[in-house]
Amino acid sequence: MAKILVIDDDLMLCEMLVEQLVRIGHVAKGVSTLSDGLNQVGKDDYDVIFLDVQLPDGNGLEYLPKFKAAPSSPEVIIMTGKGDPDGAEKAITSGAWGYIEKPHVVRDLLLHLTRALQYREETKRIEKIPVALKRENIIGGSAEIAACLDLVAKAAASEVSVLITGETGTGKELFAEAIHENSNRAQSNFVIVDCAALPETLIESTLFGYSKGAFTGADNYKDGLVKHADGGTLFLDEVGELPLNIQKTFLRVLQERRYRPVGSSREKYSDFRLIAATNRNLEEGVQAGTFRNDLLFRLQAFSIALPPLKERLEDIRELTTFYIEKLCQRYGRETKGIAPDFIEALSTYDWPGNIRELFQVLEQVLANAIHNPTLFSNHLPKHFRILQAQAGIKAAHPTSSSSDGAPVCDIFPSWRQNKERLEKDYVQELMLRSEGSIKEACRVSELSRTRLYQLLHKYELLPTTSHN
Repeated sequence: MAKILVIDDDLMLCEMLVEQLVRIGHVAKGVSTLSDGLNQVGKDDYDVIFLDVQLPDGNGLEYLPKFKAAPSSPEVIIMTGKGDPDGAEKAITSGAWGYIEKPHVVRDLLLHLTRALQYREETKRIEKIPVALKRENIIGGSAEIAACLDLVAKAAASEVSVLITGETGTGKELFAEAIHENSNRAQSNFVIVDCAALPETLIESTLFGYSKGAFTGADNYKDGLVKHADGGTLFLDEVGELPLNIQKTFLRVLQERRYRPVGSSREKYSDFRLIAATNRNLEEGVQAGTFRNDLLFRLQAFSIALPPLKERLEDIRELTTFYIEKLCQRYGRETKGIAPDFIEALSTYDWPGNIRELFQVLEQVLANAIHNPTLFSNHLPKHFRILQAQAGIKAAHPTSSSSDGAPVCDIFPSWRQNKERLEKDYVQELMLRSEGSIKEACRVSELSRTRLYQLLHKYELLPTTSHN
């Protein structure tokens, strides 16, 4: 017997699913909003959640990580009224167990549920050894960072190649180093190769080394960075900048762990583990012919996508406190206090430069307020204070007025009202075009017979006669 939560604002469907789940021996509860759902998982342990996408108070896909982060770590199965490939991709990448179209939910529910519960039970039986993850300088406790650290732990336990993606300034090197420090290779070298900083003419000799006399100035044999990473980890930062000819050479090195120094006729071996990082979309590079598809396939055996700072603003306070303390220690100053309005001002900004930009701003602030015991928003550059002031105005005046003086929010329909209006119009037009035939209406709309009858009953549109 499992404990299951259904979150769907279609009350008839929600009730029907709950009844079906109870009938087969499970404990089930239904709610119609995301807030009620979050309240339920916060106070009770659920094994599985069936989650609708379009809900009155938000998009279920956006809240999926919050449900996954609940104490019971439930499996989440997304339900949607209309199949959407992008939505399906987002659901799975966000940790959903499965993705069901509502017209097929009654048919597919039991299959998805059975497999999810079997997976959950087997996962519980797997012995989990507590690990104190080394995460120096990776600051934050948001759900987004917690998910990335979980991937770090999994990557560190294996030897698979890892590709870390994310915008500039999100901390890709820190995560690469964390994988190395938590792996069996931690006692060996962590070798960094900045692919964007190496001149194309020097990349090959830098990576693979060279023999004496290989070129003018090569007076002695010199090992390359691949050799220095023997037994440890080779980190290719900005791997998307590698020239195509080097990509081809490096692909073979990655496959065989064998390479030939420039000017040498003999191959050498290096037992390195590869981690690569990029702020580029390498799949677009493949389409444009600037990146090899076979190399991308090898690099992304295990992927970690780091979130931009604007998607984890709840970490602003912790990041700020950490770096201000670090700066104060560096300059021999007492730790400074941080006023609430200082954090509020930082949280109104989108941070296109991410954590790197935040730390640069904090260095500027500390330089300007070196003698002040407390940091206030007044110490920030003017554009932060302007954004904070504008945010305060919007909060004080959340609605605008129409020409007759009525607040726009009073005359604009709610999401639920608009959804029901469109739904009713669709069903009316559907039955008109189908000339009252339930069979034809189901064929055209791809709705199940049960769902169509529910909608007809909901909007009091049941035909007096129907052609089955």
